[in-house]
Amino acid sequence: MEQRLWEILVPRYSNDGLEYAVEYHRVWDDRVREIAGGMTIFRTAKGQWVNPEGMAFIEEMIPVRVYCSEDNIEEIIRMTMEYYRQEAVLAYEISRNVKLVIKGSQE
Repeated sequence: MEQRLWEILVPRYSNDGLEYAVEYHRVWDDRVREIAGGMTIFRTAKGQWVNPEGMAFIEEMIPVRVYCSEDNIEEIIRMTMEYYRQEAVLAYEISRNVKLVIKGSQE
């Protein structure tokens, strides 16, 4: 299955405004590694969005890049939505043109 580079936004705080502990995030990290084999985690970014009912959300998000198939990112989205109890999860394709070179794989 074709792999692509995706980015998914992970919440830094719960819907109750409590910051997730690093250990809580590490469980999510472990699950993503099981699904996709790895990820790149970036510094937090500030996000804003309005849900269909017109309620505004202003929150800090953690951008995470994952190189995986579309089926894998859909599994990660579902898992993220459930694990962080989110109303919505945003993920988007960064590129199909990705070069992953692993030492010894081209011999």
